[in-house]
Formats: sequence, structure tokens, C-alpha cells
Amino acid sequence: MEEKYNPRVIEKTWQKEWQESGVDETARDASKQKFYCLEMFPYPSGKIHMGHIRNYVIGDVITRYKRMRGFNVLHPMGWDAFGLPAENAAILNGTPAAAWTLDNIAYMKRQIAKIGCSYDWSRELATCTPQYYKWNQWFFIKMFERGLAYKKNSSVNWCAQCQTVLANEQVIEDKCWRCDSIVAKKELDQWFFKITAYAEELLAGCDTLIGWPEHVVAMQKNWIGKSMGAELDFPVENSDIKIRIFTTRPDTLFGATFVCLSPAHPLAAKLTEDKDSLKRIRAEYDKQDAATAQTTLGMFTGTYAINPMNGERVAVYVAAFVLMEYGTGAIMSVPAHDSRDFEFATAHNLPIRQVIVAEGGSGQPLKEAYEGEGIVVNSGDFTGLPNKEAIIKINEYIEKKGIGIATVKYKLRDWGISRQRYWGTPIPIIYCEHCGALPVPEAELPVILPENIELKGKGGSPLALVDSFVNVKCPNCHRPATRDTDTMDTFVDSSWYFIRYCSKASEEALDKSNIAHFLPVDQYIGGVEHAVLHLLYSRFFTRVLRDLGIVAVDEPFTRLLTQGMVCKETFKCPEHGWLFPEEAKGGKCGKCNHPVERGRVEKMSKSKKNVVTPDELTERYGADTARVFSLFAAPPEKDIDWSDQGVEGSYRFLNRLWALCHANIAKIKPHEGHAGGPLIRKTHQTINKVTQSIERDYHFNTAIAALMELLNETSSFKPANGQDYAALAFAIRSMLLLLSPFAPHICEELWRAIGNGKSIFLEGWPSWDEEAAKEEEIELVIQIDGKVRAKERVSASLTDKEKTDIALNNAKVKELIAGKRLKQVIIVRGKLASIALEK
Repeated sequence: MEEKYNPRVIEKTWQKEWQESGVDETARDASKQKFYCLEMFPYPSGKIHMGHIRNYVIGDVITRYKRMRGFNVLHPMGWDAFGLPAENAAILNGTPAAAWTLDNIAYMKRQIAKIGCSYDWSRELATCTPQYYKWNQWFFIKMFERGLAYKKNSSVNWCAQCQTVLANEQVIEDKCWRCDSIVAKKELDQWFFKITAYAEELLAGCDTLIGWPEHVVAMQKNWIGKSMGAELDFPVENSDIKIRIFTTRPDTLFGATFVCLSPAHPLAAKLTEDKDSLKRIRAEYDKQDAATAQTTLGMFTGTYAINPMNGERVAVYVAAFVLMEYGTGAIMSVPAHDSRDFEFATAHNLPIRQVIVAEGGSGQPLKEAYEGEGIVVNSGDFTGLPNKEAIIKINEYIEKKGIGIATVKYKLRDWGISRQRYWGTPIPIIYCEHCGALPVPEAELPVILPENIELKGKGGSPLALVDSFVNVKCPNCHRPATRDTDTMDTFVDSSWYFIRYCSKASEEALDKSNIAHFLPVDQYIGGVEHAVLHLLYSRFFTRVLRDLGIVAVDEPFTRLLTQGMVCKETFKCPEHGWLFPEEAKGGKCGKCNHPVERGRVEKMSKSKKNVVTPDELTERYGADTARVFSLFAAPPEKDIDWSDQGVEGSYRFLNRLWALCHANIAKIKPHEGHAGGPLIRKTHQTINKVTQSIERDYHFNTAIAALMELLNETSSFKPANGQDYAALAFAIRSMLLLLSPFAPHICEELWRAIGNGKSIFLEGWPSWDEEAAKEEEIELVIQIDGKVRAKERVSASLTDKEKTDIALNNAKVKELIAGKRLKQVIIVRGKLASIALEK
């Protein structure tokens, strides 16, 4: 064993050894309880960053721990390899998208290997390979056969920068989720997956996700957006046209003083006299979403409708805040009881009629909308009812009279999957003038994406320009036909990859016995930015595959951990802009010597250059230091503020461990067994604390803190006899076992150095003895003004302050000193608490 800790040497040695021995590969073992741990797979952009490192290391600790606890653990890795960056690189640099992607995968795989994560690489996948995307196409055909995949003309979200359609979930505050450019509306024929067919089941399933963060479940529920309400027809005056509205508040029907249409509603153009004004409003409407809707933008159509509840004549308006995607695209407006309606009515000088008052309320003119519960007023036969009861009664009334129906609506919309891009899964549909749209025969799958084609970055699908791809024979009549030239949304790729991992890459993709053994994923780890998009689509896909008889579970992920971000302060030069940390040393710009502006601590990003690359960190300190720091700096769900001092501290901790083992290696080998004593007690306490920290809430920071305490106590321990050396050996062995999931390389090296012949990761997890972990107790005598008044059994390890608190909280003492002024409390020789009162 070398005297000095050299992580670069030992880490390469053990990474090679683990790879060659296959210790990380998983075979299905029905004799063991399974555990499936998975981190969200990366897009191969070229380099991993510290956010990746933290994500992967969290999963690796859980994996190694569970293996040592005897579980049959699956821990795979792969690549979310289709997407815009590869296509954009091909456009800008002339590099084929496939070559760019595969080069990046090779580079990132080498980076990941340096971290020492225990991945089963026999299950590696890349979504851009025909072997993988063949199944995207197969799923599409199966959904097409069941009416779950369909095509329609639709107003879609169009990103001009990316030249493609975006799903609703990919538009964030009017901007593209990927490039941040403004998104506009465009009419296109698009393929959709009918996720709404599972809306109620997806919503109900949220209540079973007890292992997910509450805020993520809430986001899922809000996105699905179930609303109970009613639909009614408001007949247009002097016409046979009826405006069907949806309302969640039937109890306010008598308070409807106008009707609003979405600018995208078909009746808006039909009923509006001023077409130019409507066109301007529609243009503004197309730029917004629910979060940015303009509540006062709108216009009078020039027509009136009749409220079917009271026969009252109400004006028909076009309003930008009414979304065509929700309900029917038309609403009755009740300004007294809806804040948006109130703002609109106030801006357009429209009547406001209160029909609900709070119990004991006065019904005085409103200064703002009253949206609470109360008693119905000004509502005919329903006046005087509590409004919750009125909802039921009015729904019964409108259904009995045939003027409406009670119904349920969802905000969730079907998933538009067509993309006018090249680097994605080809949609397996053939169009024949005689036979219509037909799926590609399953025997002809996969439809291969042509490689090495010229990409120009212009609008429309690049595949439409490839004649050899487009022109085919109809599978039905064998006459000339054409392929669909769009590709699938890349979220299709990530909606089932966790199922493919259940079998090795060399095995059948959808082996039901493997899937039944490993699904669901027991622990899923990834960023909260996927709380709606990826997780909702994966839940949908799992249900579709369940109904196809492929999987036997409803939910794909039992527990979800959304890890925090890695953050670092920023540096900016007035002349040269954002600077890398090494360019701002000494508070001066390394390029012009100008004083540097020290900015906020923000998420590490290439654009702001506040990054530390894993390569430079592992080269200088080793992977184990990077791992320990990323786990010790904060609980996994919290953000990390990068600290060079924290990295140095983690490195010193590992060096001290190395030095301890080196100094005692010859002394601890011969000794077996051990007696009791402070070091044995501390070791058992540490085993307990580390185990509980992992099992309870993955608070690895407290586990590492406990190991640092044990290292301190072990380092100061002075063995005097054989039993002491046995205790020292037990402490060191236990420390290495407990630390091994966090810092695998150094622990493997030291484990072998102290005389063990097999890998530390083939050992069992240490167990603690409750009796051995108990603190030695003493009797604390409590006296008041020199007289003994009480006694307490306490741990000998308590501090004087802790003993003082126990003395003052003793029931008898509290009774005796109640109402009296305390002068002082002195702890004498650790066993006597002397309380003095003011005279």
C-alpha cells in the first residue's frame, strides 16, 4: 500500500477491474427482492456537467447500498439521442447528425466511466438506433389501430427558430422550451396521441404516487385540470345559431350579463361585424397562453344572445382571455363572481349583477369579484339556497328542461407528436390516393431514417426532399404512394426507455418475463423541469402498454427524487462579458485587468461560464472527492452552492482515511473479534445513523457527517492491547463498508489493502447492535441551593448545556423553582447539576 493517496492511479485501476469482472452487470434473480434504480438518461450534447455528476452519483449510492443489502438491483444507462442539437450541428457544420451524436456518446461515456458509477452497460441503448426506434413505430401502429393515434388539422405552436411544432407542454411563457424564442400559432395537419382517453385514470393515479414530491404531483394534477360543470346553449338573437358554453359555476347562471367567445372560435368571425379589429385581436391571442392572457383585450361582436335560464338578452363579445383549447371556447361571463370577467366588464362598461352573497353579507355594490361560497340571490326559484346546493339543483333543472347537461372537462389536450424535423423517428404511415392513410406493415419495420442527407435548415420536413424515402408502393393496392415525412416528438423516445432496459441489449426488446420482474422503477431520479412533460407522457405510455398486454403495472415510477441544481457565483467583465472562474482570479479580468463584477450564485451554465467541469475536478482531486462533495454539500433535493473550500474539505477527509489505514495496516490484520468500549459504541452508532440516513430520506450529507465523526474518533483512538486493535479493525472495516457507496474507489483499494480477497461490493452491509450502540449512562444529581431535589439517568456523552437543560426540565425541579429568578446553573464533574436561585 502506497503511503500517499493517489486517486488518479487507484481509480483507473478499479474502474478497469470492475468493467472486466462484470461485477456491475445484473442477471434476473427471482430468489432476491428486486430493486430498479434509474437516473433520467442524458441527451448526448458533448460533455457532462456537474448537474449530471450529482444526478448519477445519487443513483449510484442507492444502487451500491441496495446491492450490499442483498437486492437484485438493476441500474442501467443509455442515451436520449434524437433531437434538435444534432440536426442544428449538421446544418451549421455539415457534420452528419448520426456521426455527431455517436461521437458525443463515446466522449460522454468515457466521462461517466471516470465517475465510477456502477452501470450495467450490457443494457445500454441509444434512441437514434433503428433497433430502438423500430418500437416507437410499432407502438404508433398499435395506437393507430386502437384509435389512439389520429391526424387532424390543428392550430399548433410553431417555433420559427427551430422550424418545428411544439406540444403545449413545450411552450413556456410564450417561448420555446429549447431555444427560448417566441412561439406563434400555425394551422397544420398533425398526428396526435389521444392522451385524453386516459385523463381520468391519470388523474386518479396521482393519488397513488405517495413516493413522489407533493409539488410534482400537484403539477401533474393541475396540468390534467379536471373541472366539473355544465354545458348550455345560449341562442343567438334572431338566428338559429346557438353558442354552447361551458361553466364550472352553474350556481351563477342568473348573474351572466354577457357571453365571451375565444378569438379562435368559429363563431367569432361569423358573428363579428368589424373583421379588421377581430384580426388584430386574433393576432394578439395567438401570441399568448393561459398564463399570459390579456384579461381586458376584446370587442363587441354586434350581436346578442339569450340567457336560457331567465330569457335575458346579453351581449356577445370576443375576449382574448378565453382559450379555445379549454371547455368549448365560449363562456358565460359573470363579472360579480369571476375576477377576469370583472376586469373585462369594468374595462368595457358592462353590467355586474351579484347572485351570491356571503352568509350575513349585505349585497352592497362590489369593488372586486366575490368568488367565495354563500347564499344564492337574484336567481328565481333557486334564491335562498346555499350555492353548493344550488349547483346540484340547477344542473338537475337544465338537464330536465333539455337546455344543457352536467359534464366534466379537462385542461389536458391530446399530445401532438408531428415534428417537421429530420433527426427523429419516422412516422410509419403511407398515403395512397386510392386507399388513404395506411400503417406500414409490421414486417417492414423499422422505417429507416436515411443518413447523410443534406440539411439546409429551411421550413418543412427535410425528409420530404429525399425521393428515395418518400416514394413507395401502397402496401394494400401496390400502386405508387408516399410516406409521411414528419418525425415523432422526441418525448416519445423517453416515454418507454425504462421498459427497454428490463432486457439486455442482446435480448428481445419487450421480453415480458424480464419486464414483469423489474418493473416498476423503484427509484427514479431527475430534474423537476420534467415534472409535467416527460413524467406525464411516461405514465400515459405505461397505461397504453398495459392495455396492449406488455406491462402489468399502472404506474412506471414508485418513488421520484427531483435533485437540486449545482450553483456557482458568476463573474462579469464590463468589456468581455461573462468570465470563467479562472479568468477572474484576484478580482481582475484575465483579459484586460479590469475589475470584475461579482454576480449572484446561479445554476451552473455554459452561457454564464460559472462552470466547473467534471474532467478538471477528477483530474485534480479524483472522482471520489467529486462524489463526496456533491453528496455532502446539501441534501439531494436541495441546490448546492459550489464551494472550492468544500471540495478541499472532502479531499482532506479521504486523505485522512488513507493515512489512518496506512498507519495501522500491519497492526489490525491479525486481530479477530472485539470487546466493548467507546470506539465500538461509536462504530455501531455510525452504522445505525448511516443506514437510517440512506433508508429514511436519502440524506447522504448526514451519513457522510457521521462517517467524518467516526474517522475523528478512530484517528484519536490509542490501542493498547489485542482487544483494542480488534476494536480498531472493526471500526476501520465498518467505515470502509459504510463509505463504499459514496467513495467506491478508495474504499475498494483500502479494503483489499487490509487483507480482504474479494471486492468490497460483494460484501454485505454492516449491521448494528442496539445494546452495543447504547451510550454509557450516569446518574445526574440535581440540587437547588445546596439541597438534593432530584436525580436523572442520562448519557455520559451529553454536554454540560444538555445536562443543564435536563435538570431545568425535571418535573420536580420545575415545580420548586416556578416563579423564582434563576441565578446560575453549574455542572460539577459532569455528574452534579447545582442550581442557584436569586435571594
